[in-house]
Amino acid sequence: MVLEHYISDLLYRYNCVVVPGFGAFLSQHKSATLNKQTHSFHPPSKSLSFNRQLSSNDGLLVSYMAEVEKCSYEEMLAQVTEKVEQWKRTLNQGVRLSLENIGDLKSNKEGRILFQPSYEVNHLTSSFGLSSYVSAPITREVLKEEVVSIEEKVPFIITPERRKEASLRPYLKYAAVLLLAVSTGLTGYRFYNKNLTQEQIVVEKVQEKVSKSIQEATFFDTAPLELPTLNLKVVTKKPEVAMHHIIAGAFRFKENADKKISQLKRRGYDAAYLGTNDHGLHVVTYSSFSDVDEALRTLRTIKRTQSKDAWLLSVR
Repeated sequence: MVLEHYISDLLYRYNCVVVPGFGAFLSQHKSATLNKQTHSFHPPSKSLSFNRQLSSNDGLLVSYMAEVEKCSYEEMLAQVTEKVEQWKRTLNQGVRLSLENIGDLKSNKEGRILFQPSYEVNHLTSSFGLSSYVSAPITREVLKEEVVSIEEKVPFIITPERRKEASLRPYLKYAAVLLLAVSTGLTGYRFYNKNLTQEQIVVEKVQEKVSKSIQEATFFDTAPLELPTLNLKVVTKKPEVAMHHIIAGAFRFKENADKKISQLKRRGYDAAYLGTNDHGLHVVTYSSFSDVDEALRTLRTIKRTQSKDAWLLSVR
């Protein structure tokens, strides 16, 4: 029995989860943050804290675990109490107590329990699929300032244009060019008309020979031709079977998808990496089924015990 997994599951839905005889894990909404120094963005999340004073059993954790484990409330309470005693012995020995997806607990010299939350899992369901990322700084303003500074240092000298004195020589040059263009155009036109006339004569002669050959053509062999037989092997294609995938989440980074797969496999699911969707996010599945009824039954169980955000994807 991994008690911290059940605590993490309840933190998705509740802001306070009490471990009987040990303390309470509290969550508080935290807005999205943008660090201008590191150019990093962090989505909205739940910040976790620990209160040792809230240790009275409210029945939430034990009831949830008893329902999932299919046992009585009294049996599950005894197991939780035994696990809490192990946690207390670990802390009294000065050893750090690490709870997966929740954080680390350690007892100081004064006997107070210090809590360091974990940032690997975001328990805020509205931020599901969002992850922190670092954006490279844009240097367009820096380049603009460098160009301005270069323009200030480098002088630009504009020299006045010298106008040439008017004469008849430029006009004679333009007239010669115009005369040459006119003579070239006339010569090309005559050559084109000559070639066009010769091509028309050749085409008419060819058409005349073709018509004569068609009129003189006769067919002597009127017997039907024996055609070879062709045997075709028809292969019937089996209908494609649709696969039904229970989606656990979509992550921007492949590393986060791999961590999610490892967590689900430790819980007993046949988790797998499905690939990337149209938005470039890495999709992770709880399990995949060829039977739609079995997939729906498993989906209802996962929604009730693991995450309400799980959904079914059918692919043929």
